[in-house]
Amino acid sequence: MSQMKSESVPLSDLRVADAAADTVRKAHAVGLVRERPDVAALTFPAVKAIIARIRKAGVAERAARDFEGAAPDDVDALVHDLHEIGALIEESPFPATEWRRLLEILGRDLVARLAGVSASSVVRYAGGDRRTPDDVAARVHFLALLIGDLEGAYNEIGIRRWFDRKRTALDGHTPSALFARAWQPDDPGPARVRDLARALIEGPGA
Repeated sequence: MSQMKSESVPLSDLRVADAAADTVRKAHAVGLVRERPDVAALTFPAVKAIIARIRKAGVAERAARDFEGAAPDDVDALVHDLHEIGALIEESPFPATEWRRLLEILGRDLVARLAGVSASSVVRYAGGDRRTPDDVAARVHFLALLIGDLEGAYNEIGIRRWFDRKRTALDGHTPSALFARAWQPDDPGPARVRDLARALIEGPGA
């Protein structure tokens, strides 16, 4: 693939395109990329620029370096690096940017209800007046990634409404009802909600 072609044509290999879309979507979800990317039109240089931002944030530095040095047609290496970067984003809370993302989309009261903290605490954590406790940071990170999945199917109004609409896939419960006050990301309820949201990326939602 020529350099000129790679700069102007969306990713042609399906494996690379899928891995890039997933990683870029996660980077946007946690606030490492402010503007919402057009995942269907991603080019190799555009993905490299986003990966550079991820690396600058101190995440997946080795995998990001490997990706930046790989050739556009080295499919196996690109897919491997993208999967590793995406996995490390999943494991790395970014409360400084994730509070902002959640507040922009959900608003203070819904964020407080889903995260299991008071509205006043949301304001203090988001403003940096108080350090976000690790357990709360884990919940905020989970919610940010969940919102990133929903953004592929809904606008902001639709996302807010999604949490309080009963879902057949959740046995008639609303998604918000499955978040107990002190929930953790690996609890069964939140895991079912995330699975439902992830399914929206590949097909119609419930």
